[in-house]
Amino acid sequence: MSVTRDLTTSNLQDRFQTLHEVVRAARLNLPRDAWDYLVGGAETETTLRRNRQALDSIAFRPRVLRNVSKIDGTSQLLGRRTRIPVMLAPIGGLESFDPGGGATVAKASEEFGVAQMLSSVCHPGLEAVAAAATNFRIFQLYVRGDDAWVDQHVKRALDHGYAAFCLTVDAAVYSRRERDLANRFTKPWRTRATGFHFQAGLTWDHVKRFKDTHTIPLILKGIATAEDAVIACEHGVDVIYVSNHGGRQLDHGRGAIDILPEVVAAVGGKVEIIVDGGFMRGTDVLKAIALGAQAVGIGRLGCFGLAAAGRPGLVRVLELLEDEIKIGLGLLGVDRLAALDGSYVHAATPAHGGHVTGAFPLLNPDDESESLLGSAP
Repeated sequence: MSVTRDLTTSNLQDRFQTLHEVVRAARLNLPRDAWDYLVGGAETETTLRRNRQALDSIAFRPRVLRNVSKIDGTSQLLGRRTRIPVMLAPIGGLESFDPGGGATVAKASEEFGVAQMLSSVCHPGLEAVAAAATNFRIFQLYVRGDDAWVDQHVKRALDHGYAAFCLTVDAAVYSRRERDLANRFTKPWRTRATGFHFQAGLTWDHVKRFKDTHTIPLILKGIATAEDAVIACEHGVDVIYVSNHGGRQLDHGRGAIDILPEVVAAVGGKVEIIVDGGFMRGTDVLKAIALGAQAVGIGRLGCFGLAAAGRPGLVRVLELLEDEIKIGLGLLGVDRLAALDGSYVHAATPAHGGHVTGAFPLLNPDDESESLLGSAP
């Protein structure tokens, strides 16, 4: 990967005036196997494509002649203010996109002012990431050990200033990610990992025990039905994270934003809701907020920024998202996120294909043209 590391956010403002340019630079910098790991999904990649199709199947209903001379794009999550309603989602193997891995993301999170959810399967570990920045951070765990093993991770997270703890619950079985298989690509953490049967054995009893034992706010990532959202609330879960793992786990699932309304209705405001899955533009974020989410997780989009230009590249992605969010708010006729609701959105026919980078039509992503996306090194 050939990334220029002497860049700053300020001198990227001219180089990257659009998110298209960030994605193109990421593609040029990444070898084919790392690119395919980033953009790929499970088996037929139907869930992956539905994430994008679902977002593109929502149109806006703007209101006019309202005062939008001052627009506030800030939000709150877990009682903390964030500059935009975006969280940097947990991604395994961040070191494939920037040598600093999770520590680089922590620095970008602090610089811009959004939350970071650190994956337990990226480097460096939670202590080193905490030492890198004083950001708003959450720790996400794949369970690879018994209750005592989980308790140790909770203590480490608390000792190092993590604001909440997340259990991923949609990875009981590891999926077939056929781009990785075809490329013979194995993430380094998988060659060392053991204890997969603990993740497969997780039940609601483990959630109950966690809440009975620990005071740190608990997030469940991978809720995909109203029924499970209700059970999560009954078990005292603090935040529900609606996700289909970016289309990387169960194939032929629903698009994430299609899941969101039933979960919002089921929980009735009892808990906060995060959603991820295909979100690439500021307008995507606004659709989720209008439908009841408090925050949107971005995973691949953040990695595009990292691969394009390291920490400054990720910060630049967040700046561009902020621009798009504020422009979208103004054009919808609202001056703050709290004014959005379901009356601002409407079902529509999608105008673009469902490719993972379908939000960037200048790249012609449906056929991944070598002339536009760049040939693999």
